Amino acid sequence: MSSPFQTSSPMHGTGRRKSQFTYRQLGLLASYSTSSPLRVIAHIDLDAFYAQCEGVRLGIAEDQPLAVQQWQGLIAVNYPAREFGIGRHCTVTDAKKLCPRLIAQHVATWKEGDEKWAYHDDAPSHIGTHKVSLDPYRLESRRILSLIKERLPSNLQRVEKASIDEVFLDLSAQVHSILLKRYPELNTPPPYDDPTEKLPLPSVTALDWQADALVDLEDAALEIDDPDWDDIAILVGSEIVRDIRAEIRRTLRYTCSAGIAGNKMLSKLGSGYKKPNQQTVIRNRAVQNFLSDMKFTKIRNLGGKLGDQVLSTFKTETIKDLLLVSVEQMKLKLGDDTGVWLYSTIRGIDSSEVNSRTQIKSMLSAKSFRPSVNNYEQAVKWLRIFAADIFSRLVEEGVLENKRRPKTINLHHRHGGQTRSRSSGIPQGKTLDEATLFDLAKNLLSQIILEGRVWPCANLSLSVGGFEDGVTGNMGIGAFLLKGDEARGSKSTTRDPSMESSAHERPEKKRRVDNPGIQRFFPKRENSFGRDAEENINDSFIGTENTLNVGKGPLSAQTGSHKPITDYMCTRCNARLEDSEGLQSHLDWHFAQDLQNEERGKQTFASQSTVPRSQKSADASSNKSTRGTSSKKLEHGQRKLKFG
Repeated sequence: MSSPFQTSSPMHGTGRRKSQFTYRQLGLLASYSTSSPLRVIAHIDLDAFYAQCEGVRLGIAEDQPLAVQQWQGLIAVNYPAREFGIGRHCTVTDAKKLCPRLIAQHVATWKEGDEKWAYHDDAPSHIGTHKVSLDPYRLESRRILSLIKERLPSNLQRVEKASIDEVFLDLSAQVHSILLKRYPELNTPPPYDDPTEKLPLPSVTALDWQADALVDLEDAALEIDDPDWDDIAILVGSEIVRDIRAEIRRTLRYTCSAGIAGNKMLSKLGSGYKKPNQQTVIRNRAVQNFLSDMKFTKIRNLGGKLGDQVLSTFKTETIKDLLLVSVEQMKLKLGDDTGVWLYSTIRGIDSSEVNSRTQIKSMLSAKSFRPSVNNYEQAVKWLRIFAADIFSRLVEEGVLENKRRPKTINLHHRHGGQTRSRSSGIPQGKTLDEATLFDLAKNLLSQIILEGRVWPCANLSLSVGGFEDGVTGNMGIGAFLLKGDEARGSKSTTRDPSMESSAHERPEKKRRVDNPGIQRFFPKRENSFGRDAEENINDSFIGTENTLNVGKGPLSAQTGSHKPITDYMCTRCNARLEDSEGLQSHLDWHFAQDLQNEERGKQTFASQSTVPRSQKSADASSNKSTRGTSSKKLEHGQRKLKFG
């Protein structure tokens, strides 16, 4: 761990009176621009997350060696257990030989026939009838993510859930806001109103990094300049992250490590630099020093096939050696795009954004059977588990709020060496729930069984895909059939406040109120609510989401003062309503009747336009023959007009 440093800034010579950063670059910070050199990105990583979850759940002391077991292997090992040489490659038997007092907690499982996951002591010996569930860890991950968002300003947060135990935070806009409050000189306009002018230097000459693991130059004494704004920005970011980590620790009892840097790649490397329960700050001027002795395989996307290709091509695995390779050589050996990307990456350059929502394309739940499943009833028990497993993950994606939902469901069935698949669409007109997924899965299985020769079954897998963003605020057709108070209640619960104001301002709807047309010439029979006697029209439309322009009344009414009854009068029929909601419903009726009248008009026009030509010609000749006979006997109610 590094001790506090007194000054920090990029090496830029002595006697500098202005910052190396411009007013424009400061402004870019507020818009999360990836091109801002003042950008502040944090990566928070939970320490041995699965093991921590079990330790917290069981109330085990933090210094107790603990591992999370899946069948006979380990999937997570806490740091006290790692001191005994235990890793995830160990079997449970080998791990307990290394540390006899090790607690090996098996993950929760779905048991064949059960509708809910649980912790089963006998799970390791029943691999054939149990399926692993990671739901306990997903639930804790959701709690942690919620707490992180609570600690950030609602209008200045950009959070990306990278996995179940890690998140990226783009703190740029929040840091910008704090800088403007702490340093008034940043609020003044640039000289000559030129955004390319350099900023004044910060008014501080020493920075307190507190307990951060600071990645700096090898000789911090070489600093001869005052701190610059990138140092101040990253320091503010480290304060924010330290507060978040402390709150997670205090509220949920979890420890996490963090990295704070100028981009996502560096912040992720920083979070793993000092673990557990520490945070690392990588100053801009020290990026090359930080990366040079590192193996490039630690960088994301360089640990697989591409990493093997780079290693075989350039015969080295250290970044220090790769820095000697020119960009032309990299492009020649790896291709233009890959060569340029690698050249920039090993120099700490990364312009990827922090995405508030990472789009999941599909979800899968599967089980290989030992022994095989031999009948429909057994298979259905597993389909119920698959449906419950997938639905619990859909909840994380916002399916209950209709934020995102899948469009297709797929079932794969393996018998011997043959795999069969069936898929179908997921109904989009109703709420998606676990029972719906289960019914669809059973239907797909029945289709496969009809082909014959499906038992024994060695593997079943259920998946959903084709995710799309849902539409919120809309009502089902049932809402249009409600009556009275029930309809008003439905309307009030389904209307989206954010959409209401924009809907009220639609000019074509305003004209329906301001110029009601021929209806204003006719009196209307009213009941106690000011409605027309045609309740069938009123009730069938009262549940619709209103788009008429109905004002909210004067400001005094909005702030809670008494509102005169005349403010709830219909401008079309002068009906008086008891409150704004009653007026809203009444105007909905007008709107519905206008629509009905329009439809009737269209139908009349259509019927007229379909009159046979022979009939039209006959009518025309009849009209010609009667033009001169206007003095015939008048019909009842007619009156002859005299001209001149």
